[in-house]
Order: sequence, then structure tokens, then C-alpha cells
Amino acid sequence: MNKKINIAIDAMGGDSSPNKTIEGVKIFIEKNAKNNDFILNLFGNEIEIEKILKEKKIQSNLIKITNTNSVVSDDDTPLTAIKSSKDTSMWKSIRSQIDGDSDISLSAGNTGVLLVISKMILKMMKNINKPALAGLWPNKKGLSIVLDLGANIECDSKNLIDFAELGSALSKSLSPDETPKVALLNIGSEEIKGTDILKDAFKKLKDLSSENNFIFNGYIEGNNLMNGDSNVIITDGFTGNIALKTAEGTAKFITTNLKRYLTENFFSKISLIFSYFSLKKFKEKLDPRKYNGAIFLGLNGPVVKSHGGTDGIGFYYSIDLCYKIVKGNLMQEIKNNLNYIKSEKD
Repeated sequence: MNKKINIAIDAMGGDSSPNKTIEGVKIFIEKNAKNNDFILNLFGNEIEIEKILKEKKIQSNLIKITNTNSVVSDDDTPLTAIKSSKDTSMWKSIRSQIDGDSDISLSAGNTGVLLVISKMILKMMKNINKPALAGLWPNKKGLSIVLDLGANIECDSKNLIDFAELGSALSKSLSPDETPKVALLNIGSEEIKGTDILKDAFKKLKDLSSENNFIFNGYIEGNNLMNGDSNVIITDGFTGNIALKTAEGTAKFITTNLKRYLTENFFSKISLIFSYFSLKKFKEKLDPRKYNGAIFLGLNGPVVKSHGGTDGIGFYYSIDLCYKIVKGNLMQEIKNNLNYIKSEKD
């Protein structure tokens, strides 16, 4: 009998939790219960969690509850949280990986505290000195993995190479039949452009490019991020976070104005009727909830950060991401990639 996938969930983190997190749990179980190959371990106030489970009529042997007495708040700094965090739902959900009780941890709580606690408990992988925050973005051909999205403001060329290996491993775990295609985000596609750090990373990634590892496509400019020719986009956290916020703002601008123009008069409303199904697909493609869940890579265990302000549907997608990551054997893919680098150096 195969071992079940154990997902540790900080049920108390984020806005409107635990109601939101449990709504996500409900949706995930409804869609995947027939698989019977997972356990969702909810960390938080047991009385409150059981009350909401009863209200939502969720009765399942696929749920386990681990009681905790406190919660990391959005106002906590990493320093203050660490001093009093060992009995929080966030701490214990991550600690469960070390204890062998879970394969992956998920939280919608305080991002800064989550990163610090994750590093303290899980530690960094050998030869990786900075964790990366990786996110999923839609593109014309499917999905792209973009990292770093804000965990590291400054990066050297080694960090960018590490991110390429980590990101391509994540790509392999989510899309095992597809060879990762890596690109470095830059101000131009020509080799002479960019900082010395980018040029050094370019040269080394070009040497590492292989069908067995990843295909390096060189530089990519911001206006080509969504074309899908490259599906693993590498950058430092400062640039990556700006790109992320710009993409989110652009998507919101497009959908808001499209809705306004299609409902402003009688004729536009008539055209809306004929284009309803196409617009529905367009809206679904840009729905940020479908891409909810950023992954901390480079630790000795996977940790997923859900957006704190998402709803139950968005939290469901982050649980689904956790399930796919473990199913795709992410940690082994990372080790394979790092071993490939070592063999190339030797």
C-alpha cells in the first residue's frame, strides 16, 4: 500500500481563517476524495475547527486536527513571533515535517514570519544559501514559474543559477512530460545587455543547458513574460516583486475596464450576450485564485504560502498545488538537479 500524502495546513493563518481555510479543505475533498491518497492535517484551535467542520457538514477520515493554542498575527515581526511562536499553528504545521508527520506545509499567514520560521526549522539545502519564493503565472501555452518574487532583494550570479535549478525542478514536478525552458529577466535580449551579475549567470546557465536538466533560452524582456516560449523565469526578488505587482495591476485594469465598457449602454450589453462564453473563458484565465500559492524553494522541505486575502476557492487551489508538488516528487527533482550541477563541475 502506497504511503498517503500528508499536507500540514495552518488553519488559522490569513484573513477570515479558519472559515476560509476549511472552505478550501471542503472543496479539495469534494474533488479528490475518490483518490483516497492524502491526509489533510489542520493545525489550530481544535474547538473552533470542529465547529466549522460541523457547520459545513464535513465528515471525513481524510482530515486530522492538531490542536494549537496561539496564532501568528499579521502584525507580528519575525523577531517577536519567534520568541512566542512554538505553540502557534504556523510553527507546528512546519515542525510536523521534521517529525515525519507531513510531506509539505501550507499557510496563508504572515509571509515574513513564515519564511524565517521555515528556515529555522527546515534549514537550507546543502550548497543553497538563499531560499527563493516561486509563483505560478499564466502564459499563452499554459503556466510559467517565476522566481524570486521577493524573498531576496539582492542576488549574485550563484543565487540566480540556484534559482534556475530550483525552478526547473518545480517545473518537472508539476509537468513531468515537459522539459523546463529557463530564461533570465533582463532589459534586453542581447547578450551584451544587463548587469555583470546577469552576464555571469547567463554564461554559466548556457553551459548547464541540457535536455536532462533544462533548456536555457537566454534573456527575456518583461513584454515577453506571457508568451510561453520560456516557462521558468529567473530574477532577483526586487525585480521579481515589481514584475508581479505590475502583472497583477495590469490584469485588474483590463478586467475592470472590460466589464465597464461592455455594460455601459444597450448595444454593448447586446454584444456581451453573444460573447458571453468567450469572456467567461477569458475571466477564468485571469482569475488570480487559480494561481494562488507561492512556494519557498531551497529548504529541506517544501512550504507553500497562500495569499492571505484569498477566499475559500483560492485556498483550495493552494492545497491542490501542495498535492501536485508532493505527487510530482519535488524534493527528489531538486536533488537530481543539484547533483547534475555537481557532476558538471567535477
